[in-house]
Amino acid sequence: MDWGPIWLTLRLAGITTAILLVFGLPLAYWLSRGRGLVKIVIEAIITMPLVLPPSVLGFYLLLAFSPQRGLGRWLSDQFDVQFVFSFPGLVLASVIYSMPFMIGPIKSALQGLPLSLSQASYTLGKSKMETFRKVLLPNIRASLLTAIVLTFAHTLGEFGVVLMIGGNIPGSTRVASIAIYDAVESMDYTSANNYSLVLFAFTFVIVMAVFIFNRHKAKSPLE
Repeated sequence: MDWGPIWLTLRLAGITTAILLVFGLPLAYWLSRGRGLVKIVIEAIITMPLVLPPSVLGFYLLLAFSPQRGLGRWLSDQFDVQFVFSFPGLVLASVIYSMPFMIGPIKSALQGLPLSLSQASYTLGKSKMETFRKVLLPNIRASLLTAIVLTFAHTLGEFGVVLMIGGNIPGSTRVASIAIYDAVESMDYTSANNYSLVLFAFTFVIVMAVFIFNRHKAKSPLE
């Protein structure tokens, strides 16, 4: 079996998860505070990939970043950057498509924390950043881990959106889900089964690890 698509998929999932963790934490915190119209609109946009067909998102990303069109042409001319049919394009599409899996659980967890935690921290002279890092984040560790794993696992299985913007270029954009599709198309069920088993086993292990961790954290206060 060619392990290239597997390693490319793991790399894509890792980079996507890291980017969303960096940008998702402050965004989720901001969305968890208040309910203005702007926040509602942004939250709706972030949630849309959960219900929007991946091919629709992929199609509009393909149009937006095509080297022959506005934004894509400008990026290509000014910075020599091309997102269409490239690994950076896969990362961009994956970040957008997996965003609700990172931001949703973190936002819900932050909203569930009592305001007295933050108020007590402010009373002790802590800044908003210190309160967020040292008070709020430790209290949502389980939700944070769940968000990270869900984002990583979801990126492993992406197909439609990465196919639309990345195509099927070996060593560059041919991730495992596309390799499975190709194998089935060519009636090579052995290869398709091998790729599927690796992804299934890997996803099962990391999801089980999260359940075990969360169950242990839930029991620990009683022990």
